[in-house]
Amino acid sequence: MSLKRLARELDENTRQTSEMVDGIIEALGILQNTDTPCEEARQKAMTQIVFSLQAQDRLEQRSNNLAIAVRKLVEHDKDIDHSRFDAIWSHLTLDELAVPNMSGVAARVEHGEVDLF
Repeated sequence: MSLKRLARELDENTRQTSEMVDGIIEALGILQNTDTPCEEARQKAMTQIVFSLQAQDRLEQRSNNLAIAVRKLVEHDKDIDHSRFDAIWSHLTLDELAVPNMSGVAARVEHGEVDLF
């Protein structure tokens, strides 16, 4: 696995995570819609939430497999310049709240209490 492939796979994890969150946001919208009868809204929302949460299993499996692949790459590559990688890591912002375009839900959803039922 090249580092370019690793980057593509991580981008795919990001895309799938975004889709999962969008599905849950959609379910909250269903629950907030007062035009839909309560029982119907609950059923639709539960279906949407279960469907969205199923993505978590895929994401966890993908992430675990990527971690295994990277560990094996490092284990088998004796020429890796670890100090160079440490320098790259030291310049990254890993606090997602510090990066506005990564604060997905907070940036897109109106704040306030959610009345579920």
